[in-house]
Amino acid sequence: MKSPRAIRFFTIASIAIVGISAISWAGLGRITAAIPRVDAFSGLDNRPKKESSAVNYLIVGSDTREGLSREEIKRLRVGGTDVAAGKRSDTMLLIHISKKRDKAAIISIPRDSYALIPEHNNSQGKLIPASYSKINSAYNWGGAPLLIETLESMSDLRIDHYVELNFVGFVRMVDALGGVEICTKRDINDPKSHLTLPAGTHVLDGVDSLKFVRSRVFDGLGDLGRMKRQQEFAGAMLRKATSAGVLLNPVKMIDFINSALDSVVTDEGLSQGDLLTLGKQLRNLSASNVRTLTIPL
Repeated sequence: MKSPRAIRFFTIASIAIVGISAISWAGLGRITAAIPRVDAFSGLDNRPKKESSAVNYLIVGSDTREGLSREEIKRLRVGGTDVAAGKRSDTMLLIHISKKRDKAAIISIPRDSYALIPEHNNSQGKLIPASYSKINSAYNWGGAPLLIETLESMSDLRIDHYVELNFVGFVRMVDALGGVEICTKRDINDPKSHLTLPAGTHVLDGVDSLKFVRSRVFDGLGDLGRMKRQQEFAGAMLRKATSAGVLLNPVKMIDFINSALDSVVTDEGLSQGDLLTLGKQLRNLSASNVRTLTIPL
């Protein structure tokens, strides 16, 4: 089994979208945090055609430690910038929302999947020929545009919007919700993520939730087991974020939104109007109509 990096990120694809689209429920003017933007589709040509009004989102988890205090690094057990400088796309998901907006598919993309990375210019402007490598190399080498180009070439799906989220925001979002309830079928004792839980139902705070979605060594399934738990957690967090106890509580909703927006980056084309529409769509989307899939390594 491969030894894990100091930080393993999480998949909270639906929650990242819920967090930013929740602006529509609380009122745009009351939100103090601004949404940072990135030109995620810069220089992309020969893209797949958009075949229908269905919408595809790419969600990327970044493990950056920038902005973390020593106390936060110690509390989260993620290691500092001396352990893992910069940021990586250790988590990637495609979310497909049907044209009727009544169904969704969440597709997990293992970071170690091999893919043909298109030719691109490196940071020095040198043209790098196309080559096969781990898919997260696309993000490391060319940021969001190269990662999107790689995934579109692999899948022939047109990606409409891009959302990037860091793990600190995840912890704060869970805490703003008052924790998330999960049910484990077996005892968990993971020495890497430092999580110990007996079998049963638990309400996890932000730190323990991060440990839960990072766990990968206790069940012998590695990244595949980790992704399954991440998908299960995403569903549980989605249910909590869209529950009446959150939606009808302005203080809790605004805290949740600000926690999300403080750690989310989106593409330039994701407008406030898109957020308003998306919020209405997700509000009416039943968790039972969300399908989770994992592409093979």
